[in-house]
Amino acid sequence: MVPQFLLDIKDFISQPWPWYVAGGMITLIMFLLLWLGKDFGMSANLRVMCAADGAGDYSDFFKFDWQSQGWNLMVALGAMFGGYIAAHYFSTPGEEVAHVSAATVESLRNLSPDLNFAEGAVPLIPDFYSWEALFSLRGILVIVVGGFLVGFGARYAGGCTSGHAISGLSALQFSSLVAVIGFFLGGLVMTHFILPLIF
Repeated sequence: MVPQFLLDIKDFISQPWPWYVAGGMITLIMFLLLWLGKDFGMSANLRVMCAADGAGDYSDFFKFDWQSQGWNLMVALGAMFGGYIAAHYFSTPGEEVAHVSAATVESLRNLSPDLNFAEGAVPLIPDFYSWEALFSLRGILVIVVGGFLVGFGARYAGGCTSGHAISGLSALQFSSLVAVIGFFLGGLVMTHFILPLIF
């Protein structure tokens, strides 16, 4: 039998947290990284993994001291395992989307009635993320082409949203400000003009 204090801790961790808790934690982490002279970014880990696997033998882009970025790779692994632990041990099935706003649910339903949204909830994985849907035109556009554009765009911009919006802006880099404005404008165009065409 699980001790009550462990159940209390689980309930405390599992509750919805206000935005300022995450904001404060991000601020603390960024302060520590700037103090230590580190740059944070998730997409950079793809380059680190490729370099660690010997991609530097085929491209100069991957010839760098990837071991110095090992800490950043641990952040990515922590995000993956942390997400797994949170989903499997700190959530109740069916409650994952309980706090999604009604306006968001309605907007997604209006975007594509054929996504088979459950009544009163949004599926965690829309039905076009399946092996059958992958080989449809919509699946190829969303998953294959979209994935390529995200990966190419992150590298072409010199970083992803976390690298520019969190780390770059914290370091007062003008290029990161330009990139973040581009991210938001691209998101607005995608949401209001391209997604309705795809769906």
